[in-house]
Order: sequence, then C-alpha cells, then structure tokens
Amino acid sequence: MDVMQMANSLPMWIACGIPVCLVIVQACLFLKSSLTAGKEVGLEKAQLNAAIKSSAVTSIGPSIVVLSGMLSLLVTMGGPVGWMRLSMIGSVMFEGLAAGIGTQQVGVTLGTDPMTGEAYAMALWTMILCSIGWVIFATFSANKMDKIQTKLSGGSTGKLMTIASCAIIGVFSSMCAQHLAKPVYQIIQSVDPQVLAGSYKNALACILGAVIMFVLNTIANKKDIKWLKEWALTITIVAAMVITAVV
Repeated sequence: MDVMQMANSLPMWIACGIPVCLVIVQACLFLKSSLTAGKEVGLEKAQLNAAIKSSAVTSIGPSIVVLSGMLSLLVTMGGPVGWMRLSMIGSVMFEGLAAGIGTQQVGVTLGTDPMTGEAYAMALWTMILCSIGWVIFATFSANKMDKIQTKLSGGSTGKLMTIASCAIIGVFSSMCAQHLAKPVYQIIQSVDPQVLAGSYKNALACILGAVIMFVLNTIANKKDIKWLKEWALTITIVAAMVITAVV
C-alpha cells in the first residue's frame, strides 16, 4: 500500500479519532465543572452565558489559524494525523517543524520529496516524543500552581492578574519580536531576496495585527460596542492573514 493511502486509511482514522474523542469529553467535563463552580461563587445564569459566548467567539480566530496549519499537515502527513495532532496540541509551528525534523533524519525533505514509510514513521515519532515533555510537566505541576501563584502574588488578586497579564504579553511579544527582527538581520547579512521576501510577510502580518487590533479596540471602547470586543481577535487574525496574502 502507498504511504499516503495508509496515512488516510480507515484504521488510521479510527486510531486518531479515539484521542480526539477524549479531548472532546475532557472539554465537556471542564465546561460542566466551570458552570458548577460559577453557580457556587454566585454568578447568575446571564453572566455564565455571556462568558460562554465571549469565550466561544474569541476562540474562532485562533481556530482558523490552526485549520490553515491542518491543511498543510493534511497534504504531508494525511488527514487523520493532522486532525489528531492539531486537535490535541494546536501548535501549527511545532507540528510542521517536528515532522520536518523527523523526515530529514532519513534524507526526506517534508513537502518536497516523496514520502516513504520510514520517513512517515520518523515524522510521527518525532511529533509525539517531542510533545511528551510539557504533558508530563503539566501533569505533575498543575496541582502545585495554586501554591506558586499565592507565593508570587502574596495573596493579592490584583497582583496575580498583573503577573498573568505580563506573562501573556511577554510570550506574544517574544513570538512577534522574532518575526520583526528577522528581516532586519537578513538585510544586514545581505540574504537572498527570495528568502527575505518570506521574512517580510511574517513581519507585515505582525504589524497589521497590532494596528488592526488597536483600531478595533479603540472603536469598541469609545462606542461601547460589546460585539466588536468579542470579535476583535477573530477579525484581526483573518484581516491580517488576508491582507498579507494579497500583498
């Protein structure tokens, strides 16, 4: 059987579908627990519904990005694996990078050379083994995070929110900084124009995202448009992707 026929076969869909079903069950359990906890702390039904709606809308934008990554994995690793990996992990950059590193070990360039059985197996093992670390870390550290948070914040809710906000800003700033600094470095190093064009695309997407998000938030706050606040992230991601692709 051809490698990609095997990758898209019924047994692969069944094998990959089992962990996806577990993720769906887990999400349902989290939703049920959060609703129970919300009622226990005195939140009204309208507040809970508003939180659910806001969270669902906010998740649409990042999901579109994950979907675009799944399409690329679908071509190189087959539909079942792409569906399973991005349903569980959701990191487009990691999955493509890990699969590429795996195939390179047996002399196959992902997306360029014909996929062999050995290269496919190497890609799968690399994707799985490289993601085990954070699963193990989260398993053994999750129940200790409350103590760490309390120690860092000194029991202050405001300080805890500040620390969490700074951590999120720091992570996204680090990711954006790589794409913004890369074109500058390549210009200094006189890199090939075709390679440089790829870096420009990433930098343009970052800048567009910042500008569009700033404009939408400013309008939403001044006009008090609640739906725009909820849809701002999705609109920003899609708009930045489309404009960058057109340019």
